[in-house]
Amino acid sequence: MPIAFRAVFFGVLFCSLITRGQSIPDSIGQPGVSLPLAKTRAALVKDIHYELLFNLPLAKDSLVRGKEKLTFRLVQRPAFLLLDFKTDPKFLDIIRINGKTAPVVYANEHIQLPGSLLQEGTNSVELGFVAGNAALNRNTEFLYTLLVPDRARTLFPCFDQPNLKAVFELTLVKPAGWQAIANASLLDSSRMEDLTVLRFRPSDRISTYLFSFAAGRFTAADKTVHGLPMRMLYRETDPTKIRLSTDTIFHIEGSSLEFLESYTALKYPFQKFDFVAIPDFQFGGMEHPGAIQYKANTLFLDSGATREQLIARSNLLAHETAHMWFGDLVTMDWFNDVWMKEVFANFMADMIGNLTIHDNNDALKFLTYHYPAAYSVDRSAGAHPIRQKLDNLNEAGSLYGNIIYHKAPIVMRQLELLMGVSAFRDGLRDYLKKYAGGNATWPDLIEALQRHTSLDLRTWNEVWVNGAGRPVFSYELKEKDGKIGELTIRQKGEDGSQRFWPQQFYVMLVYPDSFKTLLVNSNASSIKVPEAAGLPKPQYILFNVSGLGYGVFPVDAGAVAFSLSSGAPAGKGPVARAAEYINLYENMLNGRVLTPRQLLDYQRHMLSGETVEQSLNVLLDQLQSVFWRFLTPVERESLAGTLEKECWQAMEAASAKNVKKLLFRTFSNIVTTRAGMDSLYTIWKEQRPPAGVILSEDDYTGLAAGLAIRNYPGSQLILQEQLSRIPNKDRQDRLRFLLPSLSNDEAVRDRFFATLQSAEARRKEAWVLTAIGYLHHPLRAASAEKYLQPSLDWLEDIQRTGDVFFPQSWLQAGFGWCRTSSEIKIVRNFLEKHPDYNPKLKAKILQATDLLFRTERVH
Repeated sequence: MPIAFRAVFFGVLFCSLITRGQSIPDSIGQPGVSLPLAKTRAALVKDIHYELLFNLPLAKDSLVRGKEKLTFRLVQRPAFLLLDFKTDPKFLDIIRINGKTAPVVYANEHIQLPGSLLQEGTNSVELGFVAGNAALNRNTEFLYTLLVPDRARTLFPCFDQPNLKAVFELTLVKPAGWQAIANASLLDSSRMEDLTVLRFRPSDRISTYLFSFAAGRFTAADKTVHGLPMRMLYRETDPTKIRLSTDTIFHIEGSSLEFLESYTALKYPFQKFDFVAIPDFQFGGMEHPGAIQYKANTLFLDSGATREQLIARSNLLAHETAHMWFGDLVTMDWFNDVWMKEVFANFMADMIGNLTIHDNNDALKFLTYHYPAAYSVDRSAGAHPIRQKLDNLNEAGSLYGNIIYHKAPIVMRQLELLMGVSAFRDGLRDYLKKYAGGNATWPDLIEALQRHTSLDLRTWNEVWVNGAGRPVFSYELKEKDGKIGELTIRQKGEDGSQRFWPQQFYVMLVYPDSFKTLLVNSNASSIKVPEAAGLPKPQYILFNVSGLGYGVFPVDAGAVAFSLSSGAPAGKGPVARAAEYINLYENMLNGRVLTPRQLLDYQRHMLSGETVEQSLNVLLDQLQSVFWRFLTPVERESLAGTLEKECWQAMEAASAKNVKKLLFRTFSNIVTTRAGMDSLYTIWKEQRPPAGVILSEDDYTGLAAGLAIRNYPGSQLILQEQLSRIPNKDRQDRLRFLLPSLSNDEAVRDRFFATLQSAEARRKEAWVLTAIGYLHHPLRAASAEKYLQPSLDWLEDIQRTGDVFFPQSWLQAGFGWCRTSSEIKIVRNFLEKHPDYNPKLKAKILQATDLLFRTERVH
């Protein structure tokens, strides 16, 4: 690093003189990073190296000033070259290009570098700037960068596209009491009064969205796992959570790395492995190599953690670790293929769970984790293909969602079944080896896999990856002399199209004292099951008992009658039972087999009979959905006392502590009677949960919030007392933020919601989403309806200023529990008044309101 660049001096005056550059075609010079611009630069710019220096002040509101030296090689000298920097141009210093001072030429979020100062071969650009706060996530005692998918350009000037990988050489000037991590290992440090200067080694070659650092008041934990030193930074203060979680976190990381090295036949590809647990992180995690970020409350668990929480922790750690190979080592060429990195991160995490989760039932975990989430989007009018079109990186965030995180792993598991485990793995190994350190596309992966199978993957790809939606199955059983003469299974698109989805699944023929399971290879719109011919006619047929099939499967009336009469699911094992719960719910939503009230009665029958936690969790989520969304307020009121009693009795009868906790949580969520609320208040006040149930500090905070939503007497004092019980500063700040959304005074709630029009007020996204959920609780539907129109009006700004998951989560929090005709009218009017609305955001609206629209069709 040049001596002049090492100097820590930020007393520059930023220029306000912005000159006009030459005319640039709109397709290239438009705001954001357009596909034509990205293609032009990818062909022109090579060997990129960033030297970056950031001065991190102690005061949250002080400017973060930076210096940059960018070097790169040009294949030929262009007429101009654009650097991406989304900022106020007054925050740019005078630029030096190849040693010559140049005026700042800035337009449409780009700095224009004139071709007259560039040259074929090596070039350098030096400048000073103020870093944008949007990507710095500044808190009182810590900050962290989060640059996916296109926010590097809000932090520093850069070529912000995934296929222009670079080496980053970082210097941080930080308060002396702060810890810090970055992509690369530390080279040296020095002290300057109350500041520390950290210089990091050159990073591995990575995309701009993977550049990262985190700094602040953190505690460090160090451990060497399988010969690899690891460091974790965290702010958790609960000694029990720290004691119970720290070794487990390192163990899961080590097991994940060991599995991935074996599966891919490639050693861990980066120079170090550090990570940071961030309070109320807006994602589950982010895969910056050498500086992975995680949501803290997913990692640090206490003795009352449910199996769902333990699985979530294992999935999260394994998912982000898998990204080191899938996404970081081999990166998508353009963000239209962002799904490729996410599908394999989840796909690998599912397999790693067999190593990291005690008594893991892989099939049950896969079914319950992926299928309900995938169906929630794929059944909606906003369904979209796995692989989507993307013209500009400023819309890349809209590509994220349940289709790429949950449908895509289902699709890959189906492909693995069709190809065979070894052939599929060998194709992935070829792909990783060929493109290691570089970029690749989905056709590149198809080509690698095709070499290991005789299947026509291009035809398979058209329906599964390039098409949206799911199939609906039907069947016909012809009887002959008391036996099955012929069993025919048909499928077509849920939208009525004559498509078929090649896949395998199992059906179960159920007899009075036995059952027979048959594999179905559904590779056409109509197929016969030859193994069924000649077998005795069954009492009923259960479809998709292994949970591998994707779509809406027929429900045999005999199976439902058996369940309602016996009080036990017709399915024989936990996977078959969970598949039955999911399939019944999807059929109900389509207006088939059962009405909502009949399904609720079915679910009530199952409360005490289902003892497997993951299957029960599906059942209870659906029970709450039907109770709050599909019953009228009068119906809820008439049933409330009985349903509360049934949940409480099922909890008392359960033997497993986590089953008890799930049932208690459901009881807490559906309570509307005064007797039920009194019980919750006593539990909260005395901090004495029901026998066998373990409640955490967060659980007690949730109880206090629930009492406030229900206008329980003294609930505002309850919230203040709960605040006084919380020892952790980050969690105190969170509850203080939420208090207005929990107020009994509608005017206070109205004023709080109005503040959210400001992007700055929405900065802490995890807090905002919790608050929106409180404002829109079903018990507050009448007073919250007025928030729906502005929620839609602000959506485009939310997409521009928020992180990738925020627009969808904002809509889901606001519209997820809506059920009335007036709420439907608000959505319909908005869409009718905006016929040319951003199609990706329109799809998000349709996804979030799918259940709302079904309430008027399903009775």
